[in-house]
Amino acid sequence: MKIHIITSSLLKSRRKMMAFTVFAILTPWQLKAQDVFKGLENLFTVPESYVVKHTGKAPVIDGDIDEQIWQQAKWTNDFVDIEGSLKPKPPLQTNVKMLWDDSCLYIAARIYDPHVWAKLKNHDEVVYRENDFELFVDPLNTGHQYYEIEVNALNTIFDLFLTKPYRNGGAAISGWDAPGLRSAVKVQGTLNNAGDKDKGWTVELAIPYKAINPGFRRTVPKNGTLWRINFSRVEYDTSIQNGQYIKVKDEASGRDLPEHNWVWSAQGLINMHYPERWGYLLFSDHEADDVVFEMPYAELQKKYLWLIYYRQKEWYRQNHSYAQSLKELGLESGYSILKKFNNLQLEATKHQFMALINDEENKITYTINQDGFVEPLTTNHQTP
Repeated sequence: MKIHIITSSLLKSRRKMMAFTVFAILTPWQLKAQDVFKGLENLFTVPESYVVKHTGKAPVIDGDIDEQIWQQAKWTNDFVDIEGSLKPKPPLQTNVKMLWDDSCLYIAARIYDPHVWAKLKNHDEVVYRENDFELFVDPLNTGHQYYEIEVNALNTIFDLFLTKPYRNGGAAISGWDAPGLRSAVKVQGTLNNAGDKDKGWTVELAIPYKAINPGFRRTVPKNGTLWRINFSRVEYDTSIQNGQYIKVKDEASGRDLPEHNWVWSAQGLINMHYPERWGYLLFSDHEADDVVFEMPYAELQKKYLWLIYYRQKEWYRQNHSYAQSLKELGLESGYSILKKFNNLQLEATKHQFMALINDEENKITYTINQDGFVEPLTTNHQTP
């Protein structure tokens, strides 16, 4: 997969071309292609992206994110509701910044909250049943074999590995513990004190690459490596009773009100386990301020694979079997992406399918199957 790294010296010339480029790509063919996404727009908004800068000095993991080493990293945009523009902007601000070196990915989170509380203290307790900060990472960008790490204001960790998303029958392996993970939390205020108002809390994480190494496949990044990643903040509505924070309950059912889910990159639905909706993390050994993320062409191609996947799941729910042709799904056998024609293929049985896309000029074909597993195939392995 080709990753384009654009320095600011090239950015001005790109902007001059922007008006023409936008006009040029909106041909009748592309407009027709846009129609095939109708009804699924929430699942095809452009994910957030972040260029992470290489650091020669690792931060001290103590929860203090004001130290000098962190000043070189940029904050992400403010977190949004998990459903994106379908819901209002969160009332409390959350941001993340990142750095990397040859051994770890470093994460700093800033969580504004006037009432910081946490009760769970034991490792691998279900931390998301309280306010927490969560990380989801797919180093291989396949949609499978990904990791989730949660932490609360007591620095209690809940870490797990997922073979594939729950929607595809995946299992969460909570017995997996991230080896070498370092974490720290610092509260700007007082923890579990309902009698005052706090500023919030901060989190620092150091995640060794060896800890997120699915199937012993190499995940040590280098300049230009692309990962999928997202962050979530779980926030419950609470009331103060007898000096304690108590979750607000639904009057009719007596159950806790559903939590708020605020994320870095909008998922488009209330489910973090759609890895294809996570943001893009581009590793750079350049000055991060001088690098601009450009969507890889392969990621534009994969949109059509995910379109087939979603349409096939709709078809299966209605017909108890997968469609046998693209035509049944209302799709063509090919689409133009940035003026390159891409061939689409679908191979299916009653309970399985594989979709393929290639642009005729490239030697790589990308595929997706009924479990949402995405991988590239070389010409030697392509289906005739």
